[in-house]
Amino acid sequence: MNKKHRATLGRIFDTPVRSDVPWKEVESLVKSLGGDLSEGKGSRIRMSLRGVHAVFHRPHPRRETDKGALKSMRRFLTEAGVKPK
Repeated sequence: MNKKHRATLGRIFDTPVRSDVPWKEVESLVKSLGGDLSEGKGSRIRMSLRGVHAVFHRPHPRRETDKGALKSMRRFLTEAGVKPK
């Protein structure tokens, strides 16, 4: 995990929840952690990381991830044993 991925992870776990995290950075973070991403129908994307599975919707038309999706991503990462240092 490089410096940019660590920064993205920190922003995902920031309190209060942020609304300016680009979705592409979230996907890149999951890939860097060894996660698998696969396309679903429409804007759905399936993620699998360390035996934990989740389905998310890519944001559109904006590129930033909304607060609800970031809360879900926090839960997904926590269940997979990933937390910021």
